[in-house]
Amino acid sequence: MIKKNIKYDFLCGILISMLFSYFIYAEHLGFTIKILNTFFALSALALFLYATKRAILIAGFAIGLLWFHWIGYSFEYQGVGFMLPFITFGFGIIYMLFFGVLVLTNKVYIRALLLFGLSFVEPFDWNWLQIELIFVESYIGIFKYQLTLVLLGLSLPAYIQKPSLKYIPLIFILFAFNYGAPLQEESTLKIKLIATDIKQNEKWLLSNRLSTIEMLYKEIGQAKKEKYDIIVFPESVFPMFLNKYPTILNTLERYSHDITIVAGSLLKEDGKNFNVTYIFNEGKYTTAKKMVLVPFGEYIPLPSFARKIINDTFFSGESDFVQAKNPTDFTVKGEMFRNAICYEATCQELYEGDAKFIIATSNNAWFAPSIEPTVQNLLLRFYARKNGVTVYHSANYKGTGIIR
Repeated sequence: MIKKNIKYDFLCGILISMLFSYFIYAEHLGFTIKILNTFFALSALALFLYATKRAILIAGFAIGLLWFHWIGYSFEYQGVGFMLPFITFGFGIIYMLFFGVLVLTNKVYIRALLLFGLSFVEPFDWNWLQIELIFVESYIGIFKYQLTLVLLGLSLPAYIQKPSLKYIPLIFILFAFNYGAPLQEESTLKIKLIATDIKQNEKWLLSNRLSTIEMLYKEIGQAKKEKYDIIVFPESVFPMFLNKYPTILNTLERYSHDITIVAGSLLKEDGKNFNVTYIFNEGKYTTAKKMVLVPFGEYIPLPSFARKIINDTFFSGESDFVQAKNPTDFTVKGEMFRNAICYEATCQELYEGDAKFIIATSNNAWFAPSIEPTVQNLLLRFYARKNGVTVYHSANYKGTGIIR
């Protein structure tokens, strides 16, 4: 009997993780069907409320793997590729513990409250698992009140004794349907989004630098001919500390009399390193510094002594990037845009205030080939729709496009 229970719990845990992750892999393979996304997402939450404790722990571990197995891919480019299985296993453990709070009780209503509470939790400042995200391409809405209605509808049947009334609370789910979202406008300007496919292990080679810059100049020339107002290149498309190359800066400033150029690169200032966007407009340039850094990628979210050990051991002693205190807005021909660099475009902080249009740049080659661009794209839709914003996204590897 014990062996049967273990087998049942294992299969139940795997089923929960597959239902919870289905929408990502369906989107990745290009066959998103809203009715299936809706049914599977609701089923996953229901099972979290009613499953055994062991099944929940297995589900959390498997969700960590299914959603984030690709994170360790980037360590190959730091010369510590052997860390991949440890990073992958680590994310399994993190999300086993994340969902593991549900095993503190068997009471369905408390589990519902805990699940709602988890929608506010970001382990180690990593926010890519948003519980409401499972509804982003479904018939259910993505706001907190809609998650509340779903959890009410799924948990209350456990407390109704009369069989004929038991499933009446499911009607709450009907009120959680997406009956409307904030209005999203498109810019009146003509914006060209450049998609590149430069492999990460080739990106920073000095032997490739000249051909990369020539390619970028060619794209700018073509966009000028096509009468675009703005051309947007991916994150770190200029593989250097661009402020140290005045000849390139002067050339781009000259081009910017005819077209605004938005391009990612690095900035060294006062001995500090910044991941930035360079904005060339009307013969001058400004830089927009990244405000939200990637945990364990651009900074270590641990005490200083641990941070130093990790930087020395895994990142060749390089110090963390420095972050800006506020997002950067810039204006082109009377329209305001907000800058976002990769990870921060999937953070609520970047959507606060009057942002209507976001120009986002990414380098997804760190994680090629994987589902990472798909997860990122789903998150961009999630935040864009919640905040009534249109995102213009230029990426290296995959993910370029207008996101609404």
